Amino acid sequence: PTWLLPGTILPCNLPREDTRDAWISPSGKLPQELPDGAVIGTASLRRQAQLYAINPTFKCVNFRGNVQTRLKKLEEGIVDATMLAKAGLNRMNLEEHITAVLEWDTCLPAVAQGAIGIQIREKDEKMSRYIGALNHEPTKVAVDCERAFLAALDGNCRTPIAGQAKIVDGQLRFEGLIAKVDGTTVLRTSRTGPLSDAAKMGTEAGEELKAKVGGDALAFFGEGEVLPEPKSSVTGVETDGLGGYVKGEYAMDESGKDPGFAKAQ
Repeated sequence: PTWLLPGTILPCNLPREDTRDAWISPSGKLPQELPDGAVIGTASLRRQAQLYAINPTFKCVNFRGNVQTRLKKLEEGIVDATMLAKAGLNRMNLEEHITAVLEWDTCLPAVAQGAIGIQIREKDEKMSRYIGALNHEPTKVAVDCERAFLAALDGNCRTPIAGQAKIVDGQLRFEGLIAKVDGTTVLRTSRTGPLSDAAKMGTEAGEELKAKVGGDALAFFGEGEVLPEPKSSVTGVETDGLGGYVKGEYAMDESGKDPGFAKAQ
């Protein structure tokens, strides 16, 4: 979360995995190689915005399920491509499914992507000593910078914001991005400075972009959603992308209760 629960702190980050996005597609080695109108499965507005900036004819649709389910849907041709965090694929030993690893200039990753944080009570000195021994300082410095950037923009998981920091030659390098959901506007910023200024760099980068959009980042983002998933991987029945089925007896009623899987055709 952007803001921690009052009375808690985030004093520890474990060593970070690869932070980049993995591109998975049988139809193109990179997003730029997909044909116009290609369908890409992703629930991320951050990824959607950057994909639409590459090709506005793409159609990004919601893509539900665990990693194996999403890979199965891709294999069945429900979508032409998908994107997942490389960190997750690495941790699950599923790297063989990766078509390409996208660099920052193609798709800037999410804030804290690939990082595991440990949150504790603010005044718990005993736990702080235990947790302190696990902290990986280079990761902590980078994540502190990225989270400060996100906080300055009042960002959350429903806003197209990306931010990444890493240590290069003893200096902290940061790149940040905000975008319209439809990809028509993408604004970037970057910083390089001492590790001790990590949070300051992130805050200033966020404030810079916020100023560029008139001081109201949320108004800049506007309202936007990823399109519904086109159909169920299990049955082929069209869905609303939110767990309910579009047709007939399987439609979700006003209670919002899951009606269950549709019968196979």
